[in-house]
Amino acid sequence: MNNENDKEQIVRNEPTTFHQPEHQTGKEDELDIRELFSIIWKGKWIIIAVTFVFAVASVGIALYLPNEYKATAVVQPNESAGGGKLSQLAGQFGGLASLAGISLGTGESSDAVIAMEVMKSWGFTESFINNHNLDVPLFAAEEWSQLKNKLVIDEDLYDIQQQKWVREAPQGKTVEPTSWELYEKFKERIAVTQDKETGLVNISVTHYSPIIAQQWAKWLVEDINRHMKERALKEANESIKYLEEQIKKTSVAEIRAVFSELIQEQHKTKMLAQVSDEYIFKTVSSAKVPEEKVKPKRLLIVILGTLLGGFLSVLLALVIGFVNNKK
Repeated sequence: MNNENDKEQIVRNEPTTFHQPEHQTGKEDELDIRELFSIIWKGKWIIIAVTFVFAVASVGIALYLPNEYKATAVVQPNESAGGGKLSQLAGQFGGLASLAGISLGTGESSDAVIAMEVMKSWGFTESFINNHNLDVPLFAAEEWSQLKNKLVIDEDLYDIQQQKWVREAPQGKTVEPTSWELYEKFKERIAVTQDKETGLVNISVTHYSPIIAQQWAKWLVEDINRHMKERALKEANESIKYLEEQIKKTSVAEIRAVFSELIQEQHKTKMLAQVSDEYIFKTVSSAKVPEEKVKPKRLLIVILGTLLGGFLSVLLALVIGFVNNKK
């Protein structure tokens, strides 16, 4: 009897579990969605107003930004330039030369790759800007006037009449833009890329003025060819002098023959450098004055600005709705 009473007591003490019907959970989710849309609907004027403001602001920004144009020169690396043959000879006879205590060196990058990196360097950029007096159109240009066909200069930075810089110098800087500031600006304007399949190199310049963009791209090709040409002549002369000294230091006939052949290759390098102005890059397609802008993408700016305004306005309407419901 006591056992039966204990069992009844245990049954009474067991917690009762209620299973909520699945269709009721679905109704609650449906109610939550309805409540969400209700809050959005109540805040529709906020959404419309904020989205409209963003749309108008996007149009204003898109119209305010000046047009930019890109000119591109397509060039082909000159395979005859550089010490290709010299590197082969050095690799072939480097072991023989090392027996005589002489190092020829074999690990060299192609001259085209070196030239591409030189164009991106601070030193080359500084010389390029100084040689062509590009500081004003690079740093103080504001936009290009198609009606007047001239570059508009920011008068807060440069006084055209007095031909001097008038900007408020940043802390630690001078009134005139420093070499580093000009280099940073120039980096934003140029792009040097190589097609991996064809090997062709694109040298592009972007600027407010289509004429300036074309002119700078042309100058870049000319200047890098001149720079690499002068570099090759200098290195060839130094190599010839070095090899002639090494010939005097060794009596091994094989090594003397190697050095003689290396000297001949250096004379060939000098001859090739002096023959053509297109020493490192041959022009495949010269830069032309662009007729269509590349920036800004005004339609894209307006679309993205409007979408951003719509998203933020919906978020704002939801926050306001939830706050009001809690009160």
